[in-house]
Amino acid sequence: MAPPSGHLFLLMGALGVLAFDGFTGAQKNSTLIFTKENTIRNCSCSADIRDCDYSLANLMCSCKTVLPLAVQHTSYRDRLTIWFTDTSALGLLLNFTLVPDLKLSLCGTNTLPTEYLAICGLKRLRVSTEAKHSSPEQSLLIHDGGECQSREKPVGSHQGGPTCTYISFVDMALFNRESSLKSYSIENFASVASNFPDFSYFKTVPILSNKNYVVTFIY
Repeated sequence: MAPPSGHLFLLMGALGVLAFDGFTGAQKNSTLIFTKENTIRNCSCSADIRDCDYSLANLMCSCKTVLPLAVQHTSYRDRLTIWFTDTSALGLLLNFTLVPDLKLSLCGTNTLPTEYLAICGLKRLRVSTEAKHSSPEQSLLIHDGGECQSREKPVGSHQGGPTCTYISFVDMALFNRESSLKSYSIENFASVASNFPDFSYFKTVPILSNKNYVVTFIY
């Protein structure tokens, strides 16, 4: 049998390159944000990074340092992962930000206070407490709809942010427990907001009567 011609080798090589390009083109980068030594690192990663492996993240991802005062509220259309050791920067990064797919990984053993994050348009939440407990990662599906309307004023105090009809409040004290994630949702929340007089968020966030908000509490 005659060996393959040079043209055949070139054709096979070209097909291999096209297949590789098609595979890599289908891969979407995800955003990883972590806080370490009073700095915030914002990274774009083409592959999943093991939780809380800061050295690997700096090596494998494209990262930049962001000063806390320079943090701008934005929208995340793809996966967002945040590694944290305390709650000091989480509100700055997440409150009333559009994040449909969020993973929160606790990278320390601190006991967290009962504080709430208010997140717009959250569809899936994953939490990892491997650094504190031996529990496996947990995942919770919240809803499959609720697109935010970026042209309107935000429900929160951050001008220029999205208005959304789905708001999730995440109790950070859930990281102190080894129990399963739980949630409950209230539709048409504007009509019952007055039933939560001690919930501090509703003193600063306008719940408009002409909006059919769906509010989910995750704990």
